[in-house]
Amino acid sequence: MFSLGFLKPLLTALVLPPGGLLLLIFLAGLLVRKFQRAARVAVLICSLAMWLLACDATAYGLNRLLLTSYAPVSAKDLDKAQAIVVLGGGVEQFAPEYGGEELTDIAYKRLAYATLLAKRTELPMLYAGGKGWAASDSQRHSEAEVAEQTLARDFDRQLRWQDSTSRDTRENALRAFEILSPGGIQRIALVTNDWHMQRSVRNFEQAGFEVMPAPMGYLQPPVNLPIDFFPTANGLRHSYWVLREWLGIRLT
Repeated sequence: MFSLGFLKPLLTALVLPPGGLLLLIFLAGLLVRKFQRAARVAVLICSLAMWLLACDATAYGLNRLLLTSYAPVSAKDLDKAQAIVVLGGGVEQFAPEYGGEELTDIAYKRLAYATLLAKRTELPMLYAGGKGWAASDSQRHSEAEVAEQTLARDFDRQLRWQDSTSRDTRENALRAFEILSPGGIQRIALVTNDWHMQRSVRNFEQAGFEVMPAPMGYLQPPVNLPIDFFPTANGLRHSYWVLREWLGIRLT
């Protein structure tokens, strides 16, 4: 069936910061002669918004305000789980130091935490990640295939299952259920970043799973005042993640 999913990365980049704010500033520049006062106000507001959204403190506040945060998974919940499902976080195609494609920092940390849980519990793991909507046509391997290589190289372990076809979180859930349910596996520990967990839990429960959230990668609270209120690239990145999740929850 035809899907417009390939437009998701483009629309996200145009709506969310910094793209959305820069687009408004560009539009104000085009209209400054005809609407001078309105254009100046728009540039001022967008510049202020850009500053605030690039602060780590703002990203943390938005996360607490807009999304549900989850406690670390408990031993009791892990005892109920039949398998661990790790959600992908992207592939870096240009990683010559590793000889080819490699997991992004986010994806690697998810895999590392899932491996820790697997060592503690001896639960089998499924890695969910094909070639995402934003992936380049030149990407040779699915994310799950890259993850399996990384798991063997760095942790001396193997995946029990791979989902090498899904392109987003919703497809992660549907495909994981197709793989696991024939074996009677419906209770899973789900590993992803805390800011990504709310949407992920909803998608996996809709697919038919009983989900034990196993969050990691929490956004950090302000601990270094006033530095946390100064703009940084990481702060903007974190705000982008939170706003993307909030938008995704409401549109899907």
